[in-house]
Amino acid sequence: MSVLHLKKTKPQKLPDSTVVKRVLNGEKELFEILIRRYNQTLFRVIRSYLKDEEQVKDIMQDSYIKAYQKLHQFRFEAKFSTWLIQIGINEALQELRRKKRQHIVNIDDQKETDLGNNKMTPEKRTIQHENRKAIERAVDKLPEKYRIVYMMRAFEGIKNGEIAECLSISKGNVKVRFHRAKKMLKETLYEFSSNTTAFEFGNEQCDQIVERVISNI
Repeated sequence: MSVLHLKKTKPQKLPDSTVVKRVLNGEKELFEILIRRYNQTLFRVIRSYLKDEEQVKDIMQDSYIKAYQKLHQFRFEAKFSTWLIQIGINEALQELRRKKRQHIVNIDDQKETDLGNNKMTPEKRTIQHENRKAIERAVDKLPEKYRIVYMMRAFEGIKNGEIAECLSISKGNVKVRFHRAKKMLKETLYEFSSNTTAFEFGNEQCDQIVERVISNI
């Protein structure tokens, strides 16, 4: 079965809980719905911890495979997105600890990576590229605990309660960190944050993750 078969159909409207139940009942191919549904969110969450795009993709793949393998442990009173994000964060933090132990890279000084451009007119690409890279550079300079909250709240629009649950902190702490993150960014760069192309995980990248995960489960 082609991993792209769902792309040709109408957008999937099934609730996460229904998809999970059907996957657990043997419809393995439906896990692709969840991958496509949360690729953008998971990319931005893991990108908050790791700056190398290929490493981010590897951690995304590992997170999805772990989620699939542990799907029977999912508690349906929780949101699947929260559960998946927690897995992604844990995988990202494990990678950071591994890198520190091996002294492979200096995370604070790691060079920024180019997230790549979607196809667009040269004029639009120039304008959006400059704005997007300015946003990403500014966000990358935020301390980790502020960066993850800002990424989840500003770019993904995740509510404070869910962020608090994902990070095991209070809602009040989420609000404080988000406020401080905004204060750390220059006013002009914060205004650019409405540009939703920042930290984008495009269709081609989405297809790659789907193919990698499906082939390993």
